[in-house]
Amino acid sequence: MRRSSGAAAWALGVAVAFFLAAEAAGAAPVPHDYEQALRKSLLYFEAQRSGRLPHGQRVAWRDHSGLTDGLEQGVDLVGGYYDAGDHVKFGLPMAFTVTMLSWSLLEYGGDVAAAGELAHALESIKWGTDYFIKAHTKPDELWAEVGDGDTDHYCWQRPEDMTTSRQAYKVDRERPGSDVAGETAAALAAASMAFRETNPHYARLLLHHAQQLFEFADKYRGKYDSSIAEVKSYYASVSGYHDELLWAALWLHRATGRAGYLDYVVDNAHEFGGTGWAITEFSWDVKYAGVQILATRLLLRGEHEERHRATLEGYRAKAEHYVCACMGRNAAAEDNVERSPGGMLYVRQWNNMQYVTSAAYLLSVYSGYLTEAGAGEGAAVTCAGGEASADAGEVFAHARAQVDYVLGSNPRGISYLVGYGAKFPARVHHRAASIVPYKDRKEFIGCAQGFDDWFGRKSANPNVVVGAIVGGPDRHDRFRDDRVNYMQTEACTYNTAPMVGMFAMLNRVAREQGPSPAARRPESSRSTAAAE
Repeated sequence: MRRSSGAAAWALGVAVAFFLAAEAAGAAPVPHDYEQALRKSLLYFEAQRSGRLPHGQRVAWRDHSGLTDGLEQGVDLVGGYYDAGDHVKFGLPMAFTVTMLSWSLLEYGGDVAAAGELAHALESIKWGTDYFIKAHTKPDELWAEVGDGDTDHYCWQRPEDMTTSRQAYKVDRERPGSDVAGETAAALAAASMAFRETNPHYARLLLHHAQQLFEFADKYRGKYDSSIAEVKSYYASVSGYHDELLWAALWLHRATGRAGYLDYVVDNAHEFGGTGWAITEFSWDVKYAGVQILATRLLLRGEHEERHRATLEGYRAKAEHYVCACMGRNAAAEDNVERSPGGMLYVRQWNNMQYVTSAAYLLSVYSGYLTEAGAGEGAAVTCAGGEASADAGEVFAHARAQVDYVLGSNPRGISYLVGYGAKFPARVHHRAASIVPYKDRKEFIGCAQGFDDWFGRKSANPNVVVGAIVGGPDRHDRFRDDRVNYMQTEACTYNTAPMVGMFAMLNRVAREQGPSPAARRPESSRSTAAAE
């Protein structure tokens, strides 16, 4: 997690390219306080905690919840994260959240540490990995969900008052779930590297679970939503499990250095779609773009045998299709990601910000990998048709533009990072945030009472869920701040997770550029109070 001199040179180079590009376009980048955004983003994960909260809990309007999770099944499943504004613990998006938090530290951990937030970042990862260790009760058994989305959505309650089902669901040999087991293996492998310096014993434990889970996922193949019907309406595995198997193998290769994992990625490249799928999104469900970029990293760094080269070149071609799609550089319009008039990448109506933040992250790390490759042929992206190319600085500029859009550089001047800036969503679709804090009013609030007394209120939420990134605007940059408007005002852990490292890195880049880019916006009094 140390920042090398090469990383510093990359940051300076891409930052200069970014500002030159902006100047050529007749516009200067709007200054943002990335350090403040970093601090606030990590607070969000404390707001999403399930279980017995620690003494150092900073989000004071939350309290203990889900303390009997797993009791009916005779297993301890207390802990973990609620994925969004409800109280189900869904294993697949939770694992993806932890993978992205860990990847943030692996790429930008030095920047997170320099901002004084490394301990909080590691805590956010460990809250998830501690839960995964509990949930992995046997080598071939993983508890993949606690709670039921249908009953949960009938109620509007604080998590401290939950009366909904806490039924737990698992995948095992008879009911496989290669996607959720594969993603959990990826999360634990990535996290093991994040903890390697500060807690080596814990890192080895995580890696042990990761290896077992990958073996389980690969040996007993199947989609988890075929084994757990209750998840299908909420987090169905549309892409299947092949992407997660490749994804997990790449993370295990990076964590262990074992050639067998890279052989797996190369040998299964065609059959699993790794070198076949040309993808224009990256998410908790669809990992192919991430797989392709991680495989390209090995190619660019020369961390492979010669017999792997041709297949890794195939991965690179598809990785650059994704990068070019996000930049609007592929020859065919349908091969590019749509953009709003204000410049936001637009994939789909429901929670579009998840695609924005994940794209920003992938473009940023890819620009770094290109720069590390040097001045040779590996240092540029070649887009479809071979006529349009982009260097690392251009790729980074597109990544930063998406981050700045999230923070308020958009036609409405709204920060979609809650609690940041002068104007941000006040009616987030979030049960705990929308009801008076448990510590202030301990009397029970029932299932229907929450809808009657709190859900329909036109006023702002009594609690600010600082650091949440909401679903965001539509393809025309329109946004309606209404609790009922869950497609736009609900936030998810995997929206914010990719931004932790990005905010830290951009904070350093802004400081290296001098006073103008690093100029600070004053925090609103409401934002400051929410963080205390």
